[in-house]
Amino acid sequence: MANENQNQNQNQIKIEIPKEELQGRYANMAMIAHGPNDFFIDMILRGPNMPQARVQSRIIMAPQHAKELMLALQDNIRRYEQNFGEIKIMRPAGAGNPGNIMDFPLPKGQA
Repeated sequence: MANENQNQNQNQIKIEIPKEELQGRYANMAMIAHGPNDFFIDMILRGPNMPQARVQSRIIMAPQHAKELMLALQDNIRRYEQNFGEIKIMRPAGAGNPGNIMDFPLPKGQA
């Protein structure tokens, strides 16, 4: 049992978040591209009725890490929906997804 606890402590990683990153970055759109060795994920902020959008953050990872991220997101979404209910995806009727762009549509504002 003592060896098991030692192994768990050795496998723990201390993660530091720089002060300027604590606030995070909001994104409502993502573009994903890949080559044979890497996946590129651009997290984008797109304002309503604006023809231009800005990349907030670019993540580059190996294909194996991209797949691990996908599995972790699937698991977290499953647990989220168990606690809070189904996440509804808002897409206009007939709108397809080109596969490499995820546009998270903004709800219509109401006055």
